[in-house]
Amino acid sequence: MYRKGREIVSRILIPIAVAFFAPVAPVAAHHSEAALDMESVLALEGTVTEFQWRNPHVYFGVETVSENGEPLTWTVQTSSTISLMRRGWTRDTLAVGDHVTVTANPARDGRPYAVLDELLEVNGTGGRTALDHGSTDAPTEQATVIQRATTIEGRWLTDTTRLGDFPGGLDELTSELLVLTDAARAAQAAYDEGSADNPELRCIGRPTPAMLVYPNYPLEIEFNEADDIIHIRGQYMDQERVVYMDGRAHPPELERFHEGHSTGTWDGDVLVVDTTNFAEHPSPYQNGIPSGVEKHIVERFAPADGGTRLVVGFVLEDPEYLAEPFRYRREFVYSPAADMSPFNCDPEATRRFVPD
Repeated sequence: MYRKGREIVSRILIPIAVAFFAPVAPVAAHHSEAALDMESVLALEGTVTEFQWRNPHVYFGVETVSENGEPLTWTVQTSSTISLMRRGWTRDTLAVGDHVTVTANPARDGRPYAVLDELLEVNGTGGRTALDHGSTDAPTEQATVIQRATTIEGRWLTDTTRLGDFPGGLDELTSELLVLTDAARAAQAAYDEGSADNPELRCIGRPTPAMLVYPNYPLEIEFNEADDIIHIRGQYMDQERVVYMDGRAHPPELERFHEGHSTGTWDGDVLVVDTTNFAEHPSPYQNGIPSGVEKHIVERFAPADGGTRLVVGFVLEDPEYLAEPFRYRREFVYSPAADMSPFNCDPEATRRFVPD
């Protein structure tokens, strides 16, 4: 049972209820969608065999009947627990034994694995809730009363109304904007996200500027005046950077770090951060394009609109893999109530998309 061009083709009529059910969050996949057939939608109706409430992805199983009449269990991937909770889900939303009707984008290799597209019905009730892969899972705090920060310190959420042509994930943005060298194209063609080369299979997140570009998770800036440092945190994968404000120089080139080494200065009320000494990374942009030892990024964190917004711009250079500097700018909304609970990536959940 497949749907092409958003039209279901099936021998089995699946009813679509009109009552509203708990919303489904867009999947902010930590891996590429290249292994999925995003143009085909498989309709599944059956019994829930498992519901794994873990990060970076929540999974559930659906036992169906194959075309030859044999039992067939599908593994369905959704978003993170944090993203799902923002849309009203809990660890009790599904339970083993529930009868569900869903649509999902299947894996290209024919195995019974798919990414959730729509949750149509649970135990005979529910409603159609589309999961738009071109949109973001924007936390709802943006719709609350306007609050103002006195500095850039605090918690900030991406202003998803100003994402322009790139509302989706990091891979969509960087695939469009990065100008590659021949070395980058060759490395991308050889990259296998299901291999040990992918650090996220070990719950290691992607380095700067990833935490600035993921639209689904808050950004937190904290001043530590006693130690003369600034902490910059991203909720996804519990990432944290330290920006040294004491005037120190970068360490020798041989000293390299996952998030690089960051030093900061003030240009009025704008924080300017210079980061070098990155460790090499096989896929920092979520699409198999690597970064090298010459990677260098300069960021500017500027308050705007009376403290209600934060504008972050950066210029990233990496001459081994980027033929031109990568320039980008993103706006955030001050959201002091944004949830920064630990992500707690589960190694089993982060590897589950890899074929056995």
